[in-house]
Amino acid sequence: MSSGTAGGPGRVVTRRTGSSHGTGAVGWMVFPALLMFVVFGVVPLVGVLVLSFAQWDGLGPIHPAGLANWGSVLSDPGLPHAIWVTFEIMILSWAVQTPLSLLIGTFLAGRQRYRGLLAVLYFVPLLLSSAAIAITYKALLDPNFGLGAGLKIGFLTQDWLGRSGLAVGVVIFVVSWQFIPFHSLIYQGGVRQIPTTMYEAAEIDGAGRIRQFFSITVPQLKYTIITSSTLMVVGSLTFFDLIFVLTAGGPGDATRVLALDMYKRGFQANLMGPASVIAVLLVLIGLALALLLRRLGGSTTASQQEGA
Repeated sequence: MSSGTAGGPGRVVTRRTGSSHGTGAVGWMVFPALLMFVVFGVVPLVGVLVLSFAQWDGLGPIHPAGLANWGSVLSDPGLPHAIWVTFEIMILSWAVQTPLSLLIGTFLAGRQRYRGLLAVLYFVPLLLSSAAIAITYKALLDPNFGLGAGLKIGFLTQDWLGRSGLAVGVVIFVVSWQFIPFHSLIYQGGVRQIPTTMYEAAEIDGAGRIRQFFSITVPQLKYTIITSSTLMVVGSLTFFDLIFVLTAGGPGDATRVLALDMYKRGFQANLMGPASVIAVLLVLIGLALALLLRRLGGSTTASQQEGA
């Protein structure tokens, strides 16, 4: 009797695996997340795309406008400047946050007890509201009543938010101060996934801490760096509340990023159509940058993994 039959000749008993049942269960588990993504992600995005081809003041009826909104926005001489400021803050904040986050995350990955306390203290800025942080720094940097005037420090009594170059520097500093803790936490987790045997072998070969950092830690954190950089770059496109409270886009238009430009068009000028055009541009820019960083990072589906 063959192993595939039972109960007599001509009667074949097939054994079912749990693959179909398991697939159905996984599908039902994914459905709530998919529903949330469609309702709060896809539907609003489609609505904004449709609104970019319409004329609406936010209260009255919506009227079709064709390509008029796109033409007015793309021909606006202020748009290239807003794009330039957006990328300027994006690149400079990335250049500040990445090395500092990497160093702090590597330091906090140690097993000493005091490093756990430091990790909690470093994480505090991320728990604060961006608007509250902007109000605090705006008060501290006030040239007449701020920290510099109180401590009689000439360097701090400059008009930090009234000069173009200084205002951009302040925005980058405050953004980095707030978000470095988050990226440090990402790097801390990545460093702890690196096998200690690699460092032990490097010590046997006579490699010091600095050589180990650049020869082991940084290469092993390749995909972590790509992930962190993607979050930094895409997240910088949505900087609004901090810049709005801190500088309101000034002085002049020195810190007027695309997100702030979208707000001013939509909620101050009541031009929801052009504001929707900028929103679509932000989505396209963010998607392009995310795909570019993914391409630079290479395929993550290969068998090579961090710490493997």
